[in-house]
Amino acid sequence: MSDTIYALSSGAPPAGVAVIRVSGPGARNALQQLAGRVPAERRASLALLKDPRGGGLLDRALVLWLPAPQTVTGEDMAEFHCHGGRAVVAAVETALGTLPGLRRAIAGEFTRRAFEQGRMDLNAVEGLSDLLAAETDQQRRAALLMAEGHFSRHVERWRSDLLTLSAMAEAALDFSDEDDVPDQGIETHIVNGVRVLGEDVGRALEAPSAERLRDGIRVVLAGPPNAGKSTLLNALVGRDAAIVSPLAGTTRDRIEVPVAIGGTAFLFTDTAGLREEAGDAVEAIGMDRTRAALDGADIILWLGGGNDLPRDDAVLIAAQCDRDPATARPGLALSAVTGAGLDQLVALLLERAATLLPGDGEVALHVRQRDATGMLHHHLTMAAGTDDLLVLAEELRQARRAIDALTGRAGTEDMLDRLFSGFCIGK
Repeated sequence: MSDTIYALSSGAPPAGVAVIRVSGPGARNALQQLAGRVPAERRASLALLKDPRGGGLLDRALVLWLPAPQTVTGEDMAEFHCHGGRAVVAAVETALGTLPGLRRAIAGEFTRRAFEQGRMDLNAVEGLSDLLAAETDQQRRAALLMAEGHFSRHVERWRSDLLTLSAMAEAALDFSDEDDVPDQGIETHIVNGVRVLGEDVGRALEAPSAERLRDGIRVVLAGPPNAGKSTLLNALVGRDAAIVSPLAGTTRDRIEVPVAIGGTAFLFTDTAGLREEAGDAVEAIGMDRTRAALDGADIILWLGGGNDLPRDDAVLIAAQCDRDPATARPGLALSAVTGAGLDQLVALLLERAATLLPGDGEVALHVRQRDATGMLHHHLTMAAGTDDLLVLAEELRQARRAIDALTGRAGTEDMLDRLFSGFCIGK
């Protein structure tokens, strides 16, 4: 039997209300000891909380009794909705700590128990983690979809289809002489089903990167020395993040500045100027780091010549147009000093970012999720492309392992259950 844990689940005091949760087999006794009774299931009830050691009054609070398994953790739970002062919270937590079998929860332990009890899979856990860290509206929406099981429901549907196809393949291999097993057309049916499933999984791999959503769209400002990169960076982020000087080569290293614009997270990177030969060893290192930043950029703002674009999709900026407005240069005419062209640039950045981030109702995948989904897609592709039923069955077994990696859930027994119930095996 697991320990019973407790912790403050609301914001740090002082606050209007403090919610203290208890989860585990001792939750009911904790209510009995502090509130003197156990209220009706899932109904808030007002109670005087008393210290079980001497009967001293702790607080007047709302209490809830939430029996397993329909709880956040899947275990018996109790909640104390107390006044949110520091002394009240400390007193209630101290009283809970005196009860046998109760201990303070460690970081993430409530979520860990929810996962172990099957209330959440790994994808929902990651979504909850992202939701807690969300700083922009886009991050919040995508994280909430993941935490609420939007992607998990897709995976569960894949898993259900895969179990059926696996059961059919195993039956065709091992029970082909049974009357209740479908005829030889089963192989064609399996291959077609695997192909359709593989196409669906392949479409999921097109989902945007959760890392890009979390860390921000990487926008790199690059070009020759003294082209106005640092001035433009400061104008975009709204503060003096980079040193600005008329001296060429002022920026010697990458300067990264995170900022949210229009609800979208960006990571702007100012870089050392690029030219054919470096003036010294330090400048050479800075130029190497500029090239590395360009390789990893989502969007490049190029403040150099139109013939020197580092990438076909780089945005050509005709910077410092206030200095010589009569000179027509290719690119977006812009002055970070007067603000001319800045609104157009911001609109362009948001338009580009929208193609790289999830839209409404779309999830973003972490590297772990993408790797496991990619492995699932690989095995389904291999299964659909073979004429050997034995190889096909093995690829489907490997595909089930990939789904296990996505959810943290074993699937062998479920496949056997599907096999027996669908084909009357063992009669």
